[in-house]
This record gives sequence, structure tokens and C-alpha cells, in this order.
Amino acid sequence: MSKTLGIDVGSSFIKMALMDYSETPQIIDLVNEKIRKRNPTELIAKTMDDLLTRHGLKYEDLIYVASTGEGEQVPRKRGHFYSMTSHARGAYFANERVRTVVDLGALFCRVMTLEQGARVKNYAMTGQCASGSGQFLENITRYLGITMDDVGPLSLTSEDPAKTSGICAVLAETDVINMVSRGIPTADIIKGIHLSIARRVIKLLRKLKVESPVALTGGLARNVGLVAAIKESLVEMNVELEVFPVERGYAAGAIGAALWGGFRHYKLLEGQA
Repeated sequence: MSKTLGIDVGSSFIKMALMDYSETPQIIDLVNEKIRKRNPTELIAKTMDDLLTRHGLKYEDLIYVASTGEGEQVPRKRGHFYSMTSHARGAYFANERVRTVVDLGALFCRVMTLEQGARVKNYAMTGQCASGSGQFLENITRYLGITMDDVGPLSLTSEDPAKTSGICAVLAETDVINMVSRGIPTADIIKGIHLSIARRVIKLLRKLKVESPVALTGGLARNVGLVAAIKESLVEMNVELEVFPVERGYAAGAIGAALWGGFRHYKLLEGQA
């Protein structure tokens, strides 16, 4: 087997995808490691060693190690791929019907339209304000005393979603503090935040005039409450699109990097022949 390793370094998590790059590529193993306050370079090196050891492999057994995201922190890599390129390839690997990819990341949201072969044709992303990001949502959950795992299911129980500022993270956080003081249920606060993020996503989809189906990737794609809010908002805003989270979407960037790494490896061999 020709094994490749893709490493996606985000602001909160490090994702790794160990793959068999054959005629029909297969995922061997995935890793999703929270950075917390650890040194990213040291964490990457240890996580890589642990992953290879678990499968009885050595670094020399890999035909390509590819990074994406904050790739400068990855030791012993052979190449780097842009994050959008990697997420697009990872989403396409999960479902070849995909024509649009929404990367719901920790710092921002990106929308990419695809052309043949999972290549990025066009893209748009949220601005520097963090109110549409995973990091913002995580900060709010800490204040509310709940975990990110609780957020999605709790949001689905909301009966009267609260309205929050969709313009600025600081204003939105102030809104949340005021809501708590007024006794608004946590579920309604979370659902309101999800709807605010969802509307920002849909504005990007409209801006690019995207085609269905639309795949959701990134850490927030695992949030069932946010996925439901996006679908609900599509109906309210009269936008007809098929939207769904892809399988293992949280690791789409790492999967895509591993696939592009294998592709580049064999292209280089062809050039040497």
C-alpha cells in the first residue's frame, strides 16, 4: 500500500488523516487532537509518532506527508496545500456529487464552488469579525457553562430563539450577557446564535450564486443545531439548495491534503520517468 499523511493545523485542533493512496483511496485512521495550551509543533510531532506506531509504521513508510492550514508548524513535511484546496478535495472524496463546500472553521467561514476534479473555481469568506466562527461559539458556551458537545442538541430544543447581533462578536457577546441577566433560556440563546451564523453562511452562498449539493465541512459541521439552523434559514430566506454535512467533515482538510499529497507524489514520479 502507498500510504500518505495529511495534517491540518487549525487554531483549536490538529487533524491528521492516514490514507492508503491507491486506485481507490481509503482512510486508514483519523486523529482530532485539541491544541489547548500545548506547543503545536511538539504536539504534531508526538501525535504523528503515536499514529504511525499504532499502525506499525515508520515515517519512511509514507510516500508523502502534506500539511494544510498553519502548515509551517508541521515538521518533516514534503509539501503544503492551501486550506481551501484541501477542504474541497476532502469534501469531494466524501461525496463526488458535491458542487459547493462550506468550511465552518474556528476563525471564519468559507464558501467554495468546485469545478471538475474537486478544484476550487471561486470562493468567498466572512470578514475578520469572529461572530460567525467556531471560536466565538466556543467562547459563548464557556460563559453559559455548557460544552460544545451540548450545543447542538440543546439548540434543537429551543422554542423561542433569541435575536443576537450578527455584525460584531463583541456586540453579540454583550447581547448574550444581557440575555442571561434577563433569564432567557440557554437553548433559546444558542439557537439565536446558530441562526445568526446560518444567515452569514447563506449570504455567502447567495453572493457566489452556488449550485447544489452543498457540503458542510470543518468542526462546526458536526454541530447538529447549526446544521438545522442553516436548513431552516434557507427556507426562511427562500433559497433552494441541498445542504448536508459530509461524513468525517471535521477532518476534510487533512483528508484532502493526504489525497493531494499522493497525487503530487505520483506526478513527480511521472516527471522523472
